[in-house]
Amino acid sequence: MSGHSKWATIHRKKGLIDAARGKVFQKLAKEIYVAAKSGTPSVDSNAALRLVVEKAKAANMPKDNIEKAIDKAKGASEGENYESIRYEGYGPGGVAIMVDCLTDNRNRTASLVRSTFSKRGGNLGTDGSVSYLFERKGLIQIPIEYNEDEVMLSALDAGATDVETLDDSYLITTPSDKFIAVKEALMAIGVEEFLTSEVTYVPTNTIELDDEKTEKVYNLIESLEELDDVQAVYSNLKGD
Repeated sequence: MSGHSKWATIHRKKGLIDAARGKVFQKLAKEIYVAAKSGTPSVDSNAALRLVVEKAKAANMPKDNIEKAIDKAKGASEGENYESIRYEGYGPGGVAIMVDCLTDNRNRTASLVRSTFSKRGGNLGTDGSVSYLFERKGLIQIPIEYNEDEVMLSALDAGATDVETLDDSYLITTPSDKFIAVKEALMAIGVEEFLTSEVTYVPTNTIELDDEKTEKVYNLIESLEELDDVQAVYSNLKGD
């Protein structure tokens, strides 16, 4: 089991106030809508939609909200489209930052992301400038109340690559294509609560900064996350 603590930010992100949680739900609803509209609006036959729905459930998004987003995609007109765009750049201290967006106005989004980087001490890079520093993986975090040996055996047998015991939870890392299988294996042994459940981008190496620069990076990340078109922000800051 690895001893790193690079996922400490999971707890920080779970401490959302109600207003911020509502914004998270809005972003998830957009992601669900896009996944449902780009394929079939069925969780059973649309793998991308299923992954987003699992992510929404882990964020405690109400079932009605999820269903409304899917239903909206079923009756959506062809004129209502969102485009997926990724921006890459660097924050204070040379921290690599990747920003995934869904937008109906590419120029607006580019301008907002660029100005946010600039105002917060960062700068945009070219396509591919930092994405090579990240790997797509599944992350599952569950309360520590479950039996450690049972969790470990079930997860590893289903394809997980790592099971880390934290102070109050287990953090399971999986290849992106094994995420669903591992989650179903955990549910089969009685796991019902998932603190984190998503396929995301994980840095291959991390950068550690002093407190002042770390705070600046967090300010940049939070400012980017506040933008309506931004769906997710990833960095290789140690502890993020």
